[in-house]
Amino acid sequence: MKSYKMIHKCFTLLVTGLLLSVGTVNAQAPDQSTPDGLIKAVVSDVMASVKSDPEIQKGNISRIVDLVDKKIVPYTDMRRTTEMAMGPNWKKASPEQQAQLVAEFKSLLIRTYSGALSQLRDQTVQFKPLRAAPDDKEVVVKTVVLGRGDPVPLDYRLEKTANGWKVYDMNIMGVWLVEAYRNQFANQISQNGIDGLVKFLQERNKQLAAAKPAN
Repeated sequence: MKSYKMIHKCFTLLVTGLLLSVGTVNAQAPDQSTPDGLIKAVVSDVMASVKSDPEIQKGNISRIVDLVDKKIVPYTDMRRTTEMAMGPNWKKASPEQQAQLVAEFKSLLIRTYSGALSQLRDQTVQFKPLRAAPDDKEVVVKTVVLGRGDPVPLDYRLEKTANGWKVYDMNIMGVWLVEAYRNQFANQISQNGIDGLVKFLQERNKQLAAAKPAN
């Protein structure tokens, strides 16, 4: 089973790759009605914000969290991500517990996104041709992060909703975000119940909120 630190490292790399995808964005505005166009548009917007805000560049966590919450989270489906990470245990949770789990997991992932912003370098991302039919409701956008070291495969799962395309899972080198957390969540529930998982996430978020950003 992967440790939390390994999971955190993997998905810091994931989101760093997402943000660095701006290196592939053309001057022409991407078409947000397509899944790959949406990702290009989001990263372009995020990078413009980072470059124009000295506080974010200095590692101001509150500003970074605010940026991620406003610029990235709206294009994700956190309820579905949480439901998939919970697996069969999702249906065992009450509506109140489900709401708590979505909120705490969202906070946890935002903190992970925030850490990635302070690690931006000169990498770029190459988008592979999108293989999808016009009526597909779920697709995988495949990319490769190029920089120092070997190329890193980085993929995104998106679903088409009434509010447009939403990202609900990400993959780096064969590891999907949902799968990485599923065992950890299941272990917490087997030991301490669903309320125990909620408490675990709350405590982890408090630790991350109190931690000093790495220079």
